Amino acid sequence: MEKLSPESAQAALADLPDWQYDAERSAITRRFRFADFVEAFGFMTQIALAAEKHDHHPEWSNVYNSVTMTWTTHDAGGLTERDLRLARIADAAYARCAPQP
Repeated sequence: MEKLSPESAQAALADLPDWQYDAERSAITRRFRFADFVEAFGFMTQIALAAEKHDHHPEWSNVYNSVTMTWTTHDAGGLTERDLRLARIADAAYARCAPQP
């Protein structure tokens, strides 16, 4: 899988408005908020299963009711279409969780 150019990465983010592009790392990051730890952990479980299915895993952290997730492809040296696909999966899973602001 080929690394996206910075221009292609920025253009792809039009589809992913809640994600931030880090040009230095060639990665995208988003913070997800939930009502409580149980909801956050349930979301992480969904993403873990999707990550295994796609054989591609996020960098992430969890603090109580928030999950910060980063996608980049180390083998390609940065952001790829695979990262964008998994970010869309994460967005869809988050929408199904009916998170509380």
